[in-house]
Amino acid sequence: MRLSALGTSGVTASVVGLGTWPLGGGYDWGPVDTQAAVRVLHAALAHEIHLIDTAPVYGDGVSEQLLGQALRTKRADILLCSKCGLVKNGSWTAHDLRPASVRAQLEGSLARLQTDYLDIYFIHYPDPKVPLAEAVGTLARLKEEGKIRQIGLCNVSVEQLAQAVQVTQIACVQNEYSLLHPSAGKNVFAYCRANGISFMGYGTLCGGFLSGKYKREPNLRRADARNYFYKTARGTAFTQAQLAAARVQQVAQAKGVCAAAVAGAWALQKAGFILCGAKTPAQVAQNAAAADVTLTAEETAFLEQVHAS
Repeated sequence: MRLSALGTSGVTASVVGLGTWPLGGGYDWGPVDTQAAVRVLHAALAHEIHLIDTAPVYGDGVSEQLLGQALRTKRADILLCSKCGLVKNGSWTAHDLRPASVRAQLEGSLARLQTDYLDIYFIHYPDPKVPLAEAVGTLARLKEEGKIRQIGLCNVSVEQLAQAVQVTQIACVQNEYSLLHPSAGKNVFAYCRANGISFMGYGTLCGGFLSGKYKREPNLRRADARNYFYKTARGTAFTQAQLAAARVQQVAQAKGVCAAAVAGAWALQKAGFILCGAKTPAQVAQNAAAADVTLTAEETAFLEQVHAS
């Protein structure tokens, strides 16, 4: 597994990380098999994926609890990330970056994860009711207290990122980035490079649609994340996803690798890190393979032609 520097922090991390939203189950992903989830976590470490990302809203704490139980003896071996700013109550999710709430959210995460610090603490989404500078200031104080090592931002624009760096050092930005959504990080990339900030792309496979696993529109619950978040399960969006998946599969067959590795390798050309979800050890292995795949200029151009079709 390749390693890369995380911003200017002096810390290195695996370029492929494990995103644990699917392991939380719940409204977003359906029932979760605890033992199967534990096998996924152990498989990640076996493939030298030690960048592990979670959030308290992933299954309303279930993802963090699983991580805490499964990896409590491996804490020194992983770079553990969680988030604040979204508070879930059943199927309802609200923004909350008020200082007292952020502290309470962090303490809850630390308890569930069975650790006394986080390597990266992300603001999950900006809160329309709380100035971003104030929210980042809260995280800066938590960093001074040793409860978090580095500060990150998710789902932000260049303008919001520029506001945040005026307050404190930002180590990493986490935005959606995939062959189906290539413009998501376009303007952020240049700002990150100029300011020593790492970029971490999530949704590399768009909920599995770029792997080619869906041959027809899936019958998903309305609350399923693949239906409402990635928005590729219906109509013209599904058709576009199928066209992209076909190109990914064609390149994968020519190179003798899996589709997930090609989709991940495409994202890694610009993103320093990618987060990939998995529900089985086999999927972990496929995601990890992205670190070993190099795409030629011709292959990259062929993949990106899907946006001209």
